Amino acid sequence: QVQLVESGGGSVQAGGSLRLSCAASGFTRSTTCMGWFRQAPGKLREMVARIFTSSGNSLYADSVKGRFTISQDNAKNTLFLQMNSLEFEDTAVYYCAAATRSFGCARDYNIDYWGQGTQVTVTS
Repeated sequence: QVQLVESGGGSVQAGGSLRLSCAASGFTRSTTCMGWFRQAPGKLREMVARIFTSSGNSLYADSVKGRFTISQDNAKNTLFLQMNSLEFEDTAVYYCAAATRSFGCARDYNIDYWGQGTQVTVTS
């Protein structure tokens, strides 16, 4: 049974930093892409950052470029999201996501597995 377990969320003042982790287990086939999505109240879920697991290449939403960094520790099957210079608009539930097909993970419908989500609250 595939599990994606996020941790590291919390409340932080604007300008601060948080590091999210996602522990992955139970995969019977290799992932092609893993990523972080977020959903703020009243808004659609959006892709924040994604990484192609074989190449390590990463892509970011324009709103977080230069502030967020996605990385992976393949030995520990863990995905990270380092979030710096946090802004009030970054407040959302953040979800770890994994895709095992060849379509990438830029969109919800490409995702095969989701974590339960972790709340990030940025106070002004």
